[in-house]
Amino acid sequence: MSEEDVQPRPEREARPEPVVKSTPLARRVGPYAAVLLAGLLIGFVPTWLKSRATADSLAVSERQLGLARIRNTIASAALDARRGEYEPARQAASQFFSSLRAEADKGEASSLTQVQRNGVEPLFAQRDEVITLLARSDPASADRLSELYVAYRKVVND
Repeated sequence: MSEEDVQPRPEREARPEPVVKSTPLARRVGPYAAVLLAGLLIGFVPTWLKSRATADSLAVSERQLGLARIRNTIASAALDARRGEYEPARQAASQFFSSLRAEADKGEASSLTQVQRNGVEPLFAQRDEVITLLARSDPASADRLSELYVAYRKVVND
């Protein structure tokens, strides 16, 4: 055999190892995360809508409660004056005017509308006179407080 006849034997070609393709974690978990997120949103949206409606209802109730408290204060003053209890009536009348002034001064954040705020302004003109009548234990104060109560109700439209 000659050297020419002897050809180097090609080495065995190495077979490549089988490659296992690994997918990124985000690609494997992504669809499940999307389904989970969609499920959470489907549950969250109705709850959020109900919460918003409840918050609106609460705001309306708080507004009505504030106005009812003011109305009850002047009604209490009128009743106390009718029964001859002038000092509690004076205190309640003073609280009525103070509460009403604080509410009217809130502006747009007030429970009173602009028309109602304008309507209660004339009531403040009677403050000093009513308080003085009550301080003197004058029976005429009961009639003035009753008129004031009716005027307040008319303005607020209860």
